[in-house]
Amino acid sequence: MPELPEVETTRRGIEPWVAGHVVAQLIVRTPKLRWPVPPALIRELPGQRIERVTRRAKYLLLETPIGSAIVHLGMSGSLRVVAPQDPLRKHDHIDLLLDSGSVLRFHDPRRFGAWLWQPVGCTHRALRDLGPEPLAPDFNADDLWRASRGRRASIKNLIMDQRVLVGVGNIYAAEALFHAGIDPRRAAGRVARARYSRLGEAVRQVLGHAIARGGTTLRDFVAPDGAPGYFEQELYVYGRAGQPCKTCGTALKQTQLGQRASVWCPRCQT
Repeated sequence: MPELPEVETTRRGIEPWVAGHVVAQLIVRTPKLRWPVPPALIRELPGQRIERVTRRAKYLLLETPIGSAIVHLGMSGSLRVVAPQDPLRKHDHIDLLLDSGSVLRFHDPRRFGAWLWQPVGCTHRALRDLGPEPLAPDFNADDLWRASRGRRASIKNLIMDQRVLVGVGNIYAAEALFHAGIDPRRAAGRVARARYSRLGEAVRQVLGHAIARGGTTLRDFVAPDGAPGYFEQELYVYGRAGQPCKTCGTALKQTQLGQRASVWCPRCQT
């Protein structure tokens, strides 16, 4: 599933082509995605000027004066800016035609993505219970520490809980915990405050670096220009079980946490 860096890379890729333009037409070829495309989106979005493209967790928001189209890429979704005459591919489910003549095209082979509508002044239920943004200027690792008190769940599961911290999926949780030197199996409530400070900084650095590198190539993800992400080449632990640690040479170990594979270095992470 595209994680926060992939979604942010997509946002940065499409915004120059979309922001400031009026939606001339919305073509929905497949109304049943993860959730049905709401009639309000089809009714309200055409004729509106997209003022900006923002991101909340792994959701993209095409903001207009009367509301926002909310887009989730799901497991395999992608957005590309194409010309109207570009031939349709299988699984091209939605086209957003702009007054510039360009088309924002949504492609999703697994149909687990979503297009939703959020009227101005409202918060869609999909966004309502989300935690803080790790890349926001006001993000404070002390909030993580406070949320962890009394938690027996693993530290990795805690930072992947979207109600606690948004956008940190399996890949980046594993990498951030490695750089913070924390065993992913450790109970969240037993991690010291100072270590949460290091973890918060590691999360920010890992996500920021991944965005700069174009995200991680995972399953079907490609950037808006069709190029794969390159952060995968720089992973320290994710997907490297049994291989030597890039820092100390110790063989990396793997276990299951929250039904997800978790790889760590038994020497560097305690």
